[in-house]
Amino acid sequence: MNIAKRPLKIAVAAALLLSGAAAFAQKGETVKIAWIDPLSGLMAPVGQNQVKSFQFFAEKFNATNPAGVKFEIVPIDNKLSPAESLNALKSAIDQGVRYVTQGNGSGVAVALIDAINKHNERNPGKEVLFLNHSAVDPDLTNSKCSYWHFRMDADTSMKMEALTTFMKDQPDIKKVFLLNQNYAHGHQVAKYAKEMLAVKRPDVQIVGEDLHPLAQVRDFAPYVAKIKASGADTVITGNWGSDLALLIKAANESGYTGKFFTYYTGVSGTPTALGKNGAGRVYQVSYNHYNMGGQMGKWQEEFQTKFKDDFYTGSVIHIYSLLGEAMAKAKSTDPVKVAAALEGLKVKSFNGEVEMRKADHQLQQPLFISVWQKADAKYPYSPENTGYTLAPVKTYESYVSSTPTSCQMKRP
Repeated sequence: MNIAKRPLKIAVAAALLLSGAAAFAQKGETVKIAWIDPLSGLMAPVGQNQVKSFQFFAEKFNATNPAGVKFEIVPIDNKLSPAESLNALKSAIDQGVRYVTQGNGSGVAVALIDAINKHNERNPGKEVLFLNHSAVDPDLTNSKCSYWHFRMDADTSMKMEALTTFMKDQPDIKKVFLLNQNYAHGHQVAKYAKEMLAVKRPDVQIVGEDLHPLAQVRDFAPYVAKIKASGADTVITGNWGSDLALLIKAANESGYTGKFFTYYTGVSGTPTALGKNGAGRVYQVSYNHYNMGGQMGKWQEEFQTKFKDDFYTGSVIHIYSLLGEAMAKAKSTDPVKVAAALEGLKVKSFNGEVEMRKADHQLQQPLFISVWQKADAKYPYSPENTGYTLAPVKTYESYVSSTPTSCQMKRP
């Protein structure tokens, strides 16, 4: 053997060993995810439930994710404020956190996307990825789409597509009132409801429309009086948290007997507000429900036993499933490489096969219509110990609820 060539061969072998080690450097690595959502104010119960959900499933996926990483949640209270959220983002970045999740309030999501875009442009090598668990304004994956933003929930238009497809076949729906929160999501619920009903059920009248401040109204009696005065037999609302629970409470107290078509009936506080009065007339469109069964059913039971609370933010599972697969595929925890691996990624999740659409980073997934009814042997899970549940009545596969995108993605 030529002695002169030996150092070169040793160097090459060492480099290969190092590159192999680097490729699997994420095994056992801790991946911190900053959770930026409300832990105080009227929406605190939702935030507190979701922090527990993220921590519970971090433990589950730490034991099973194919990348071998350890997920750790860093919760930061944003008080439902975009300004507070930007302070939280800066604090997280200063702590070296490279992944951020948020979902309560699309106004907050818009502010975070803008700030993360600017940060990533100015700080190559320190990029941050935004994993959106519940902010559903369609603009976030259309006019405001970003390479650094991935949405795990179905957007407002996708849910309305499924909801109006279901409503189309309900002949007793004749007069609809639109009541929504006065911010991006609420505006979009009203917009898409009008557009889609006009096409699918042109005979249906929109007899009233109103917007109210987000997370500020404590008495919805005046709004319910307007609904009753309009003669509406049906209400469509994108309200969530206290804004839905208090609306339902006021409707029940006033004796309103019309139907409600909602996005967030299963969320903290609303099941208790519904009680028996909502049975058979309150519907929800969502990517999960309380009676999925299988592994999801086991997780829900375990969560309920551990926290005396109900698990409903299924997008948490999507986040961990997709991140684990993407990190294994990229052989890295670097957000730039993970973002590239997430694009077009398909995984089997609790609600079927889901796909992260490359064009706009909007997850494509099946959606369900469920109705509030008495819990029974077939659908036994009872949220907030009400004795009632959300029972599935219709499943829409991904291609039914999918809506087109106008995103012009700028890739680094």
